[in-house]
Amino acid sequence: MSPDAEYRAYLYPRDAQRLASIRGMAPYAYREAAKKDAFTGELIRGWKPLQLSEFRGITENGTLRPDVHAWEPARPGERAPLGEMVAAARELMHALDGKSRGELCHPVDAVEWQTWANPEFLQFDTGVRLEFQPSEVRRKALALIEASLSPEGFRLVRDMMRINGFLGEVADIRTILNEYSYNVALYGEPDAEAPWGWQIFGHHCAVNCLVVEGRMVVSPVFLGAEPNEIDAGPHAGTTAFTDRIRLGTDLMAALSPELRTAATVYQHMVDPTMPPGRVHPGDERHLGGAFQDNRVIPAEGVRVAEMPAAARRAALDIAASFVSLLPEGPRAARMREIREHLDETWFGWIGGHEPGDVFYYRLQSPVLIAELDHHCGVFLDYDTPKPFHVHTVLRTPHGNDYGRAYVRAWQERHSATSQ
Repeated sequence: MSPDAEYRAYLYPRDAQRLASIRGMAPYAYREAAKKDAFTGELIRGWKPLQLSEFRGITENGTLRPDVHAWEPARPGERAPLGEMVAAARELMHALDGKSRGELCHPVDAVEWQTWANPEFLQFDTGVRLEFQPSEVRRKALALIEASLSPEGFRLVRDMMRINGFLGEVADIRTILNEYSYNVALYGEPDAEAPWGWQIFGHHCAVNCLVVEGRMVVSPVFLGAEPNEIDAGPHAGTTAFTDRIRLGTDLMAALSPELRTAATVYQHMVDPTMPPGRVHPGDERHLGGAFQDNRVIPAEGVRVAEMPAAARRAALDIAASFVSLLPEGPRAARMREIREHLDETWFGWIGGHEPGDVFYYRLQSPVLIAELDHHCGVFLDYDTPKPFHVHTVLRTPHGNDYGRAYVRAWQERHSATSQ
């Protein structure tokens, strides 16, 4: 155990009401309690009008640009690892009984895609809950994720799950926060050509992956950590988001004072010049979280094209870090798309920009939203943002979250050919 870990100064006392009131509560009992709690109940009521709404996609101004996701087959060297993915998905399905398999599987364009959420309380019980599944099912679910993502992407997902379990141990609320308190669902029939995908979601970890004819989309993605390190036990030394934090401050350091001022949308994390609602009680400053599938998010800050070369490289490195979950081929395709829209890419900042400061940033283009935000305490005791509580969000604007633009293109082509 490292006594120097900063977060340890903010541990709640064992008998603190914040944790004692929920300690030992089963997940589904906690779900009902969350609806009645003043804070979490208000969050749920605020999100409810957004849940299960017809999907359009995030835009900058309310107008969709379908041209940015025009369909084309996977280029040479950019195909998803479909053989391994299909085999792993079928293994998972075969490991479940009929009832659980029915809970796992949904149509490829089902609205259930949009039920993912990052809080610890269950709003939707979509798919199967890993903590209640036998170890064989857990292994096969993780094997599907590993077969789909890059090695570093799979490691990042597992780190989020393990940090969640570590927080549950530190706070002694293991029935609410543990390594397997996550739901997994499948969409569509695993196939080498037709569209299908999978989803995992729970506290601080939500990943949506779709493949069709070799193309892959991994978004929305929500990854977070409180704290962003494990300093004790078998996974001691695990850290999260240190690269994304450093890349943000590197980019700001590479800007001239004038451009840095232009990039800084607000000087303080809670700024008196912010409009009402700019800081959400749950999401704080990030805008593309759960249930925000159709949000209008205007670009802010400065255009990356106006930055000096070092800052442009840092911006592309930020994008690369956020899309690093993708395996090599689809990652190359994604970075190509991001570069093609670099002239329309904006970077905005909130907060301080020196090492150790807390901040928010957003890299935004017609094909990418990448957000990082430092947050206040939830299961640790502090009411201002700290460097060790981090939320990150990845979105694909203009209708291709969940690969939905590609699914629609595939359905239209195959509907035309079947007539």
